[in-house]
Amino acid sequence: MVEDALRELGWQGSSILSAGRTDTGVHALGQVIAFDLDWAHSPEELQAALNSLLPLSISVGSVQPTREDFHPRYDARSRSYAYHLFCEPVRQPLKERYAWRVWPAVNLDRLAAVASAFEGRHDFAAFGTPPRAGSSTLRTIFEACWKEVESPLGGVELVFQVRGDAFLYRMVRRLASVQVEVGQGRLEPEIVREYLRNPPQNPVQGLAPPNGLVLVSVSYTI
Repeated sequence: MVEDALRELGWQGSSILSAGRTDTGVHALGQVIAFDLDWAHSPEELQAALNSLLPLSISVGSVQPTREDFHPRYDARSRSYAYHLFCEPVRQPLKERYAWRVWPAVNLDRLAAVASAFEGRHDFAAFGTPPRAGSSTLRTIFEACWKEVESPLGGVELVFQVRGDAFLYRMVRRLASVQVEVGQGRLEPEIVREYLRNPPQNPVQGLAPPNGLVLVSVSYTI
């Protein structure tokens, strides 16, 4: 859809560059893209032109020129994600558009205990697959924690905040899923730590639904 809007403005490229891909159903507040475009007006006017052509589900937050060889994926220094869930026994259609409804309820202290194990440099092969077959599954997580926040639709949400240098495919959704199992008492934190010390041959099966996940931001040093 973004590429269609750009073509309306004279873009001749074949595909835009992005900071990363997201699964169907995953949300993004801070996706970053790059493209070459001959544009005779200001960045603000380009932002307005794109937003006038895009569907209501997509909005360009800002536009700025960058160096010719900038790549939003390979130049990124860190990415931040947030996974939202709430604990209620009865479905809540409005909340469930952007959060995972979990029942039985999870224990926040147990979640916090296991989240800290992800911080540092580890082999995350148990929780995702690399972008290319045979490439490294080592990743550095700078921060991993849970917070309790008020939901605008009532009640509270639990938010898993994680920031790392890069992430494997479906890694954050698997991290959220295994932590819920710990939070519900179905797994012990030590099992998760064992996954990091000795990853199994294939990623674990649990996968949190996409609607709770948000790409919050991508950071650069340029």
